[in-house]
Amino acid sequence: MTPHQFLIILRARWLVVFLTFVLVVAGTATVTLLSDKQYTATAAVVLDVKSPDPVSGLTLAGLMAPGYMATQVDIIKSDRVAKRVVSALGMARSAAVQAQWMEATSGKGQLTDWLSALLQRNLDVKPSRESNVISIEYVGADPDFAAAVANAFAKAYVDVNLELRVDPARQYAGFFDEQTKAARERLEKAQKALSDFQQANGITSNDERVDYETAKLNETSSQLTSIQAATTDSRSKRGRTDGDTVAEVMQSPLINGLKSDIARLEAKLIESGVNLGKNHPQTQRAESELAALKAQLESETRQITSSINTTYEVNRQRESQLQAALAAQKSRVLLLNQQRDEIRVLRGDIETAQRVFDTVSLRASQSSLESQTNQTNIAVLNPAIAPAFPSGPRVKLNIAIAMFLGGLLGVMLAMALEFANRRVRSADDLLDLRDVALLGSIGSARGMMKPLSAGGRA
Repeated sequence: MTPHQFLIILRARWLVVFLTFVLVVAGTATVTLLSDKQYTATAAVVLDVKSPDPVSGLTLAGLMAPGYMATQVDIIKSDRVAKRVVSALGMARSAAVQAQWMEATSGKGQLTDWLSALLQRNLDVKPSRESNVISIEYVGADPDFAAAVANAFAKAYVDVNLELRVDPARQYAGFFDEQTKAARERLEKAQKALSDFQQANGITSNDERVDYETAKLNETSSQLTSIQAATTDSRSKRGRTDGDTVAEVMQSPLINGLKSDIARLEAKLIESGVNLGKNHPQTQRAESELAALKAQLESETRQITSSINTTYEVNRQRESQLQAALAAQKSRVLLLNQQRDEIRVLRGDIETAQRVFDTVSLRASQSSLESQTNQTNIAVLNPAIAPAFPSGPRVKLNIAIAMFLGGLLGVMLAMALEFANRRVRSADDLLDLRDVALLGSIGSARGMMKPLSAGGRA
């Protein structure tokens, strides 16, 4: 179909288009003017997503998530918030409302649910694109009621948001209280185990005692080493047959003095024997003195040798005693080390139980504070006020839309009638007929015939 054909059809069916246009516009205007006026009240709430939590002092990363604002919109539109609005406004107590509910539902279901659904139908929640402000709009026939409902939704949203934070915290607080009691019992049990072990073994300060016993073990070991060296030395001296080669004998001042005296008397005796003869009284006296000195030298040497034997026996006994003492001390130190290891294990259990108790106690305290908080990150920015002018119906907009739709509907109806009863209105229509050949066309005769003058012939 060409534009020329389309215009010819509209000119032929202009009455249908006009009547359709008039009926649609008139009907829309009538319905619009007879409709009840609607008032839109708007309350605005702001969400603080940057300030840290007042209890924990941490900034929650979830508040900055892209879906956070969408979640808040869903909360405002939720049944829980709507039911709280119904309860806050006391709508369920109205006899008129109850009568409407009985008429609409025949008493089926809950009145609160029915009222919540009605309120949600006229509720519109719009989050801001560039800020953290959410607009809560409610449309109603009464401006005061619309403002009251919008404010009730804002307040109910703040209260529900606080409950969504406080209720889990209360559950956590109860859980952590039980865990704190259990952690305290484990800590007390670990402390009692350490105390009982120390009392059973008579331990006051295990580290000092171990240090003392270790030092005593080292001292005993040093003494044993010294005694063993002395015993070995005494054994070697004791095994020598010639006492003159013993160091004690060779280093004795008395023996050295006696040896000097003997050497001097022997020299004197030789001289006296040469000069005076062996039978001379002086020579005999010198011999007697020499014999006495040798006897004394032998006696002193024997005495020193005897003392070496005595020292050897004493060293042997002392070595045996020190070996027994060293073995006992080793056993004592090993026992103390074992006790120290057990004490370390028990102290480790106490430290672990203490850390668990401190952590759980901190979480219990924090959960308790969170369960008692009455602060939230949401505040009412602008409360709704009763609108002075209605927001609907929009007469001009509705009529403009009706004019567009009426014209469109009229054109569509005219085209439908034309295709239902097809007529030839132009040469182009004949060209659409395949079995008909177009020989020529004659224009409209209207305006081509001249009127006859008075008295003229036809």
